[in-house]
Amino acid sequence: MSGTHPEPLPQSPARSFAQTVVRALVAARWPLLAIACFLALAAWRPATKVRFDRRIERMFSAGDPLLPPYERLKSRFGGNEIVMAVYRDPELLAPDGSGLARLANVSERMKKVPGVQDVLSLAQVNALLEKVEQLKPASIVEGVRNLFGNREKQQQGPAILNPDSPLAKEYRDLFAGYTHSADGRTAAVVCMLEPSPETSRAATIASLDEIVRDLPDGLPAGVLAGEPVMVVEGFELLADDGRNLGIWTSVMLGLTILILFRSLRWLVVPIAIVQWTLLATQALLVVSGLELSMVSSMLTAIVTVVGVATIMHLIVHVRELRTQGVSPRAAFITAGAVLLGPICGAILTDVAGFGSLWCATVGPVRDFGTMMVLGSLLVIPAIALLVPALALVGARDTGKTAPGWGEGQLARWLMGSVDAIQARPLLIATVTVVISLLAAVGAWQLEVETDFTRNFRSGNRVVAAYEFVETQLGGAGVWDVVVPAPKTLDKEYLTRVRSLEEKLRALTVLDPASGKPIPALTKVLSLADALEAAEADPLAAAIPLPVEVRAQTLAGLMPTFMGALRSTELDRHGEAHLRIMLRARERQPAEQKRQLIEQVTRLAQAEFPASATSSGAEVTGFFVLLTNLIESLLRDQWTTFAVASAAIAAMVWIGFRSWQYALIALVPNVVPIFVVMGLLGWIGLKINMGAAMIAAVSMGMSVDSSIHYFASFRRARRAGKSVHEALLVCQQSVGTAMIFSTFGLIVGFGVLITSEFVPTVYFGALMSLAMLGGMFGNLIVLPLLLSWVEREP
Repeated sequence: MSGTHPEPLPQSPARSFAQTVVRALVAARWPLLAIACFLALAAWRPATKVRFDRRIERMFSAGDPLLPPYERLKSRFGGNEIVMAVYRDPELLAPDGSGLARLANVSERMKKVPGVQDVLSLAQVNALLEKVEQLKPASIVEGVRNLFGNREKQQQGPAILNPDSPLAKEYRDLFAGYTHSADGRTAAVVCMLEPSPETSRAATIASLDEIVRDLPDGLPAGVLAGEPVMVVEGFELLADDGRNLGIWTSVMLGLTILILFRSLRWLVVPIAIVQWTLLATQALLVVSGLELSMVSSMLTAIVTVVGVATIMHLIVHVRELRTQGVSPRAAFITAGAVLLGPICGAILTDVAGFGSLWCATVGPVRDFGTMMVLGSLLVIPAIALLVPALALVGARDTGKTAPGWGEGQLARWLMGSVDAIQARPLLIATVTVVISLLAAVGAWQLEVETDFTRNFRSGNRVVAAYEFVETQLGGAGVWDVVVPAPKTLDKEYLTRVRSLEEKLRALTVLDPASGKPIPALTKVLSLADALEAAEADPLAAAIPLPVEVRAQTLAGLMPTFMGALRSTELDRHGEAHLRIMLRARERQPAEQKRQLIEQVTRLAQAEFPASATSSGAEVTGFFVLLTNLIESLLRDQWTTFAVASAAIAAMVWIGFRSWQYALIALVPNVVPIFVVMGLLGWIGLKINMGAAMIAAVSMGMSVDSSIHYFASFRRARRAGKSVHEALLVCQQSVGTAMIFSTFGLIVGFGVLITSEFVPTVYFGALMSLAMLGGMFGNLIVLPLLLSWVEREP
């Protein structure tokens, strides 16, 4: 190629050992391929059982102060996850009760779904009122008269619609915005999910969704909303994205290899390596009990990058030797011996970089580090077992192999770039520094995305459901204030609870549409409200029953719902607890959400302060967790990034015995990451899950090309080549492999841009940019730094 020659293989013990290993692998290639097939078959069944850990609380560190209140909430009130099935029914409050009958039908169907603990709807509230009416002395007397006098009851139709009942009106108002809209044309079934269901959350959500889409009497399909729905949908989309990435990356990589190399053999090799490694990694995850999370869903992408980048260097080196007339077998042995050390070194450097995630405080991030370490290490046996046979099967010595399409032109351009780089060192260095400074400024302006619905494209059903719920019922964000309570409730205590509720209802935010203040909380509901509503009945108000007796009566009539509002279990302070259910708009700015959570916390703790004898008020719930989710993931990002950088520098120093190499290896790999993060800040895109882990992950992968570049440069220098000549060899060989692998991967990752899950779109786009930046850094900045560090004698 363009007048250059294959890299000479220096005579050394390391070279002799590498040749011995490669020759042994070639000699045993068919038994090794059989072993690989057997292991793949053995791993197939376990690999299909990989599970997702869908618990949001796992996305926070064990010491995060947000977790204990959430765990206590679940423990005290029998679970916390709530799903709302909402649909339009213009006849919901029809006097003949037809709308409530339909609602009762839907409620009962949903109550029977496995994984649903209980449901609450206006139909259940109506049943409660009917029981209350039957317990009244007047109702009993009226019933006796009907027995003897055959008199009709004065009230016909549902009790909740009785226009003469103050109690009915109070309960309609109490649950407005929760079980039905204020205009009486939208119904909601609040489904309380079991805390530890025997069936999967996804199966429960799917069954509920099927019911709300198949409503009685031809009603239009409704929607399903709630944080559990978003989480399940997010995981489903992530699973789909992982499958699509595996398929389309393989397809696009195959097309790239066919176009560039016109070889079916080299088409099969990288795809086989990636798929075998994924299969083995997933099987080991199942055996070790590890589960995928939202963070680790990018495992397929990582294994693909490591596998493709590794094998592409081998392909290019073998083809380079073949264009010089070397036989296929000799070319493979020579290239394998040359690259054995760099390949193992690059993968071990990946392992060091990915292992930095073990320093994270978030469990799934640490688990992801373990998964990536396993996936990277398994590339080595994949190459040893598969490549010798697949690379040589059907290979014949037909003389010189013609360069692939564009291969010769690319090599000439890369070698010509060495002169351009060495002619403008100050310009390149200045541009690099300026870009780094601008990126740092942009990264400082980054904001975090807290609206979980923005993880989905605007046309997604989850977004449509939230928009419908927030339009018809108010906020769809569910959260809670948990306050300490005496073992026996009394009026003084309820007065304090109502005082807090009034302060919460008085909180306002600015409406983005009108700019006017609107209630920050769209619903505030507690047992105190239910007891106060019951006092609207003249007879109930006239009977001086103790508050505790009234509470026990309501608990007997609606045990599950009232159990979700009050916990009689005593804590270490000897206190029971009351739950104030809050609803807020999910779709609001991050800063506004944080301010609202702080305001609610401040008011609650002012009314119920913590002390030596009281646990005080706590604010928690899905709304709070999701608002802080990305910040939890970001908290360790720069720590793990620093550890990854240090670990990679140490591996480079160990491998090449040069502290200069260790330092300059960081520059072309760190700068692109800062540029990508800075670009997000400059264009105003917010950090979501797809961007939260990009720094440490990119650092672990982009350094592979630097390792190969250093190794090629060292070999050329030991063979007596000048710095300029050594750089020409590196640019031609390593540079070509770098460009081909980066191009194939970027094309494959482009499929992620079509995903409905926005973090996946971010991840695909940012990974492509980071790989592109790393490629330019290793092709432009690294040669410049090497020419400065490595002087001619």
